[in-house]
Amino acid sequence: MAPSPPLRHRILGIDPGSRNTGFGVIDSDGRQSRVVASGCIRVGQHPWPERLGLIFDRVADLVAAHKPHDMAVEQLIFARDPTAALKLGQARGALLCAGLKGGVTVHEYSPKSVKLAVVGSGGADKAQVQHMVRILLNLPGPPGEDEADALAIALCHAHSLGIPQRKRAAASWRDFRP
Repeated sequence: MAPSPPLRHRILGIDPGSRNTGFGVIDSDGRQSRVVASGCIRVGQHPWPERLGLIFDRVADLVAAHKPHDMAVEQLIFARDPTAALKLGQARGALLCAGLKGGVTVHEYSPKSVKLAVVGSGGADKAQVQHMVRILLNLPGPPGEDEADALAIALCHAHSLGIPQRKRAAASWRDFRP
């Protein structure tokens, strides 16, 4: 059996978290995609500044190892706890800086846009996202939640390849910009 031809675009999807950050690297041509690597960066119980450094270093390592063309990151929409929102924002800042320092173009997607692109419904639950990621990427089993979210974010970006930025799907009619 001949090896599959390379797909033209490598995308690093990131699901930010202050303790667990999911990542997924895919190769895609906009119609088909395949997984290169995926997993979860776990920073555990380290003091907060050390966790930010670990997130930065591990995302920088992913960028150096896989050389993605783009990095797709989930936007922070809201958080009930202001302290948690601040920490998540700082974690996002660390990983965004790691991507930008590695020369990667960064794209952000709302959770609703990601679910809409992967499941077909902006209100999909975690199990539906895991199931569709498994199907779309032909995985042998369902990935973990953080890993599935990161792969879904990468797939969302892959589905938008070739579509001008202003024409990409909006998360809701309020987000639409013609």
